[in-house]
Amino acid sequence: MFKILAHIKKKLVVYLPITMIVAVVFGYYIDPTPLKSLVPIIVFFMVYPMMITLRYRELFSKGNTRLHLVAQGVNFVIFPAMGYVIGKIFFSDSPFIMIGLLLMALLPTSGMTISWTGFAKGNVSAAIKMMVIGLILGSVLMPFYLNLFMGETAGIPFASIINEIVKVVFIPMALGFGTQKLLLKRFGKERFQNEFKKKIPLIATAALVGIVFISTGMRAKVIVADPAMMLKIFLVLSASYAVAFLIVTLIAKAMFDREDGIALIYGTVMRNLSIALAIALSIFATAGSEVALIVAVGFVVQIQGAALYLKLVDRVYVSVETTPALEVN
Repeated sequence: MFKILAHIKKKLVVYLPITMIVAVVFGYYIDPTPLKSLVPIIVFFMVYPMMITLRYRELFSKGNTRLHLVAQGVNFVIFPAMGYVIGKIFFSDSPFIMIGLLLMALLPTSGMTISWTGFAKGNVSAAIKMMVIGLILGSVLMPFYLNLFMGETAGIPFASIINEIVKVVFIPMALGFGTQKLLLKRFGKERFQNEFKKKIPLIATAALVGIVFISTGMRAKVIVADPAMMLKIFLVLSASYAVAFLIVTLIAKAMFDREDGIALIYGTVMRNLSIALAIALSIFATAGSEVALIVAVGFVVQIQGAALYLKLVDRVYVSVETTPALEVN
């Protein structure tokens, strides 16, 4: 089973569109409503596994203060403002699509940040710390941002948003931290790193595919009736990611060397779409599938964008490369 899940994770950019197509067909001909009862369980298993492998100690590591301040400035000033403006311009008549866009903008960096930073020969340690800080700050600040930007439109009490974020993020985080400690104590660091750390996140991959299937299936008839909306979402997100990569690249080139610059780029442009999807389906009970739709499309665009940028990274940093060791094959 884990080999199959590892293959799916590696080819997620292929399997997610396939999942969405199958979900549209399924949801159009068969009522997917009964599947909604599975959402809380699947959401838990989408978030909990990533919390087990989170490197909590990195939160207290020293160094790169300027890099992390700039990263969180990008994460919580530039990107939320950008998400709000893009939403107002392109989706002003679709408030829940706007909320989905804001959720993406408010939850920075995922585990893939570390992988892409490593592939591009960036500062992996800094990327890990960005991921932990960004996840915690994003979860704390999200209720305030949603209330500020979309309070009246969302129509959800501030306390309810906090309550759901505690359930979706902080309870799994506490359980994940405890599970990590138990596994390390029982099996040792070496087995945890070589076995559990590789297999546990694959459970989240299975949950992600399940959530994408359910959220897309719930919107199947709307998608079939208005396919132009899906195309619009795809094009807007593609352009948004391109602009985001450009903005952060200019900041990185102006302020940091190659390794730290790459960590900044992947540590900000990459968003934690898994948790954004989980929160969308938990907070917005009646319109969760609509909010989640843009996030689901975001997975495809984000992976493609990260892969394309990896091919361009040596051109971006050609002026500062001095040794063959920095080349990406």
